[in-house]
Amino acid sequence: MALSATIYKAEINVVDMDRHYYEQHSLTLAQHPSETAERLMLRLLVFALHASDTMSFTKGLSTDDEPDLWQKSLSDEIELWVELGLPSEKRLKKACGRSQQVIVYAYGAGSANLWWEKIQPQLSRFKNLTVKRIDAASLEQLKVFLKRTIELQVSIQDDEITCLSADNELVLTTEILSLCL
Repeated sequence: MALSATIYKAEINVVDMDRHYYEQHSLTLAQHPSETAERLMLRLLVFALHASDTMSFTKGLSTDDEPDLWQKSLSDEIELWVELGLPSEKRLKKACGRSQQVIVYAYGAGSANLWWEKIQPQLSRFKNLTVKRIDAASLEQLKVFLKRTIELQVSIQDDEITCLSADNELVLTTEILSLCL
């Protein structure tokens, strides 16, 4: 018998002073049986970092031809393709060809930097690719916000991210490994 996804409800208030974006979002997240709590919370955080009326979660781990999140135009063109983890060179080339902008949030204690050193020479020609790294300690701390019903405020200013709930507060940043815009 196959395991089913675990469903989470999230209310996130995004206060992004860098983009002048201030909105409340009611979201439903499905956690794939093989997805860790850290990765699920990273998906929610990345949604907040790029929040818009057209940003959405995809089928993610259960499909090969979609990213973890994307933003599509009204004419169904992919404006933003967001990957989490350490995707293959082939997958990123495909994403860069299909989307106006591709952002990767790489994570993994030490492995993210090694992955980027190996893959970066083959991807340097793609001017629509940005790679950011989330450190393992910050990713681990994101788990404190995970509950079946998540209420979270995410404030972004000068690339510093503050996550605040009734019980916890976390301040983190992302490290840019490559900015090819």
